[in-house]
Amino acid sequence: MKYAVLIARILLGLAFVAAGVMNILHLKQKPMPGDGGLFLSILSTHGYMTVVALVMLVGGLLLLVGRFVPLGLTLLGPVIVNILLFHIFFAPSGLVEAAVILALDIFLVVVYRRAFLGIFAAGPEVLGSPKL
Repeated sequence: MKYAVLIARILLGLAFVAAGVMNILHLKQKPMPGDGGLFLSILSTHGYMTVVALVMLVGGLLLLVGRFVPLGLTLLGPVIVNILLFHIFFAPSGLVEAAVILALDIFLVVVYRRAFLGIFAAGPEVLGSPKL
């Protein structure tokens, strides 16, 4: 099991570090045709994709280093949801890759589930005060 976790962590980390670096350095392939390309072009023009790329880079590095893995997964979660939705609505041809990324993420979240238990507490305790 520990090898499966290590492999999933490295694959997911490498994917996001590579994508983050490519987006930051603007090392992309030919522009995507259609509405998906227009959508990405607008996001890139206004700098939104640079911020997303930085989040991807930091999250991927945290997974690769193996420190603060739950924080890395938390940073990458919304990015993964957006990747999946982008491929569902704009570019179905990349849906398989998006599903693999989602599966790796879900696997790691399940493995590190103890770190996420507080998120699902109905009445979380606030530091320094009684339970609300």
